[in-house]
Amino acid sequence: DVQLQAFGGGLVHAGGSLTLSCAASGFASDNYAIGWFRQAPGKEREGVSCISVSDGIIYYADSVKGRFTISSDNAKNTVYLQMNSLQPEDTAVYYCAADGQNRFASMMAAVLGYDTTPHFASWGRGTLVTVSS
Repeated sequence: DVQLQAFGGGLVHAGGSLTLSCAASGFASDNYAIGWFRQAPGKEREGVSCISVSDGIIYYADSVKGRFTISSDNAKNTVYLQMNSLQPEDTAVYYCAADGQNRFASMMAAVLGYDTTPHFASWGRGTLVTVSS
């Protein structure tokens, strides 16, 4: 079974930075995709960024483009989300999700906002990011 562990959240002042990590296990190869999603109180879950682990294709939501960077360390089966210039509106529980490479287009659609009800094979527990003003 695929398992995901997300960690790295915390409390940061506006303008600060955090790096989230999503450690994946159970994949037989690199043919999978990882996406970061977030859910703020009272709001729907939204896509933040995703990466195709095998070929490095990346997408970002407009709201985080230029501030967040997703990357993958395939040797460690870990995907990172470097978040800079954090703002109070970035406050949310952040989740990582994984699915097969054949579902990367769906993950892209979720990140770009075309799919507001993302469904993927595996989800990690969320990690809370709180940005104070």
